[in-house]
Amino acid sequence: MLDRIAKILLLGCALWAWGVAPVAAQSGAPRFELKVERLDGTEGDRVYQITSSGTVTATPAVVWRILTDYNHLADFLPNLISARVVSRHGDRVIVEQLGAARFLFFSQTIHLVVQVDERPPDRIDISLIDGDMKVYRASWALSPGAGATGTRVVYNATIVPKFDVPGIVGTDVVRKDVARMMAAVLLRLDRPE
Repeated sequence: MLDRIAKILLLGCALWAWGVAPVAAQSGAPRFELKVERLDGTEGDRVYQITSSGTVTATPAVVWRILTDYNHLADFLPNLISARVVSRHGDRVIVEQLGAARFLFFSQTIHLVVQVDERPPDRIDISLIDGDMKVYRASWALSPGAGATGTRVVYNATIVPKFDVPGIVGTDVVRKDVARMMAAVLLRLDRPE
């Protein structure tokens, strides 16, 4: 028990020090906005509400093509180990994903099977079928940029992990993880080759 408390305190101190520094975006990555809120769920769960957005130079059609190429998401998403389409029926796709949440010497493997409802040309809705989350709902919304150049990309998610995320550091862990994901996504979308 004391060993667990010591680890949590060490992680908390490390995250605090990490959390006060600005999030470093990858070199050349587009800038984005990110908001992560932790709410208390009705069953005592920690619910994380995530909203992030940014603008890329790629057209909405190119952004759509990249975001719906599920078998290749692991090629550019930093914490995604693998992703594969299990089945497709029209605009409904079942995707299996294996990822990892990592910080310092802590690592948590996350397995998800999600249903993706594609609403061409501008919305992708994702919902949990099974996996290591109690709740996982996410969406990508695309809109043409001002002057018909580029694309505004908006990501929203609500997640409730099944695994233990210490309350005092959970929001920072989620914020850093989503910031890395969003920076990687926008960087990839800005380089559509």
